[in-house]
Amino acid sequence: MHRSNWIIFNFQTGLFMNNPRQNWIIYSIVTVVILVMSTEIIAFINAPNKTTPVLKKEEWTAPSLFTDRTIQGEERALVIYGEELIANTAKYLGPNGSVAQITNGMNCQNCHLNAGRKKWGNNYGAVSANYPKFRDRSGSMESVFKRVSDCMERSLNGSALDSNAREMKAMIAYIKWVGHAVPKDSTPKGSGIKPPEYLERAASPEKGLVVYAAKCQSCHGANGEGQMAADAKSYIYPPLWGDHSYNTGAGLFRLSRFAGYVRDNMPFNQASHESPALSDEESWDVAAFVNSRPRPAKDLSKDWPNISKKPVDHPFGPYADGFTEQQHKFGPFKPIVAARTGK
Repeated sequence: MHRSNWIIFNFQTGLFMNNPRQNWIIYSIVTVVILVMSTEIIAFINAPNKTTPVLKKEEWTAPSLFTDRTIQGEERALVIYGEELIANTAKYLGPNGSVAQITNGMNCQNCHLNAGRKKWGNNYGAVSANYPKFRDRSGSMESVFKRVSDCMERSLNGSALDSNAREMKAMIAYIKWVGHAVPKDSTPKGSGIKPPEYLERAASPEKGLVVYAAKCQSCHGANGEGQMAADAKSYIYPPLWGDHSYNTGAGLFRLSRFAGYVRDNMPFNQASHESPALSDEESWDVAAFVNSRPRPAKDLSKDWPNISKKPVDHPFGPYADGFTEQQHKFGPFKPIVAARTGK
């Protein structure tokens, strides 16, 4: 048989080798195909992700700027600055702040752990999804700006920034970004604070002192003074009472808020929602002790214009029920709940 009719298959290359010229053409085509595919793959990998993440499960998961490429340019810079302000508020806005001197030296992160991204750590997960909204405390519609201002005036015992200040815009941008994947008007599991079950008795400041000495004093000090950082501008561990702590208008001054925060997060880096270091009773008692200590007072005369809407553990009267201020402050809370709900 004539040689030109033979077709030789090379099992190593997978090419038909009946003719050198045909081999050259096949190699060229394969090379072009590989180059085109490589270019498309590289372009796909480097292209910014323009889609908004969707919650895949009920429990909230904090976003990460390392993996989120949905924000770019000035918007991204603002969010990054906002995170820095939340984590190191005193550096910029504390008594020795580089931008303004308008807060008590605590950082937002002292109450909103991991810059507001820790599950059950008083995080910002549900903020963007639920604001603006009507709040009974003020008796009005509130924006995210109003909520940040309240924190600065209450938890940081200071003054609020102007809404046009870059720092305020940055904090709001960051808070909204933290919860940007949460569907509107929803509160996913893991966001905010979860109070422990109510006790059958009143919370005890005396028992709480014992818990504080054993579990809290090593970080927050015998007199609740906290531990100042080496730069003397902020706290490693915040003061829990005294002139530099949160005032009587702060959310953590409500016993259920403080008890839930402590149960799921304290001692710091030792406890979690799944594995708390303190029991429910210990959490209620240490909350009662800490909130019985002296701290700055805030004028609350404009809070709760409809007094029937006050939470069962709001520590100041007047009330629409017949229970005393002492019981509203320390409990037991179950009788108050039963009187309100009939259950």
